[in-house]
Amino acid sequence: MHPTLTHLAMHVPDLPASIAFYQIFCGMQVVHERAGKGSRIVWMAEPGQAQRFIFVLMPGGQRHERADDDYSHLGFALASREQVDAIAARAAASGCLLWAPREEPFPVGYYCGVRDPSGRAVEFSYGQPLGPGAEALPQP
Repeated sequence: MHPTLTHLAMHVPDLPASIAFYQIFCGMQVVHERAGKGSRIVWMAEPGQAQRFIFVLMPGGQRHERADDDYSHLGFALASREQVDAIAARAAASGCLLWAPREEPFPVGYYCGVRDPSGRAVEFSYGQPLGPGAEALPQP
């Protein structure tokens, strides 16, 4: 068997706010929670994906401070440009819009960026060769 990516574990300064963010903006749901090491540990997954890939959220850590030219992010694919625009509008109304919607050449596509409660950048994109329904990326 080759290695398979199954989870991303993140410390978050505000666990309830992070859970709400990933539920509201990303459609993720809590699939498991437990007490661990004196705190609450939460697993979140996209619907139907709990056995494929999860976020593990753990209380603690520092807020992420980002430089203006830091484009590290978590990426979520959407089904349309309109969905990207809707996420951006919701983020702007919530005060967490990081990058307004923009178009970049293939394979980047149309995207916006949102700041999660921990300061991490979360990208929402349409037109990338990733995610359900995406066209295959040409191989070199």
